[in-house]
Amino acid sequence: MTATGTFGLSSEARNLQWLLGNLVEEVPGVRSVAVVSSDGLMLLSSDPEPDRGPAPAAARPEGPRGSSADLATIVSGIGSLTIGAAGLMDGGGVKQTMIAMEESSVLVMSISDGSLLGVHATPDCDMSVVAYHMALFVGRAGHVLTPEVRSELRKSMESTR
Repeated sequence: MTATGTFGLSSEARNLQWLLGNLVEEVPGVRSVAVVSSDGLMLLSSDPEPDRGPAPAAARPEGPRGSSADLATIVSGIGSLTIGAAGLMDGGGVKQTMIAMEESSVLVMSISDGSLLGVHATPDCDMSVVAYHMALFVGRAGHVLTPEVRSELRKSMESTR
């Protein structure tokens, strides 16, 4: 997982990394995961850590173009589009958005601070299981994702580039 490992990070940031890692490893069919801030910056991703090298191709299918950074861009765009649509339709806040394609699926959920959790999954995955685990992540991350932790995660992501 990207984010320089755990050295020097607060326990809250390490906990979020651990939760994201569990989502990827424990839920069948999940290809990649990204957490994006309300301003579109990636905070967490499921990309392998630079010092451990890429995961074997057979162990984890590639995300969009093989990168959680691409997923973060897609999630940010989907989030913006659905928030705009909800505003035009007086629909209230957007809770989740799902896009089912022939070869994959993308599910986006809002986190309480305006951040977004996005998952790229296989087309045959059980989306109800994916959505359930995403909701668990959102419930656990929502109160932890303070401005301080978001800033810490951003800096951690920038230092890996």
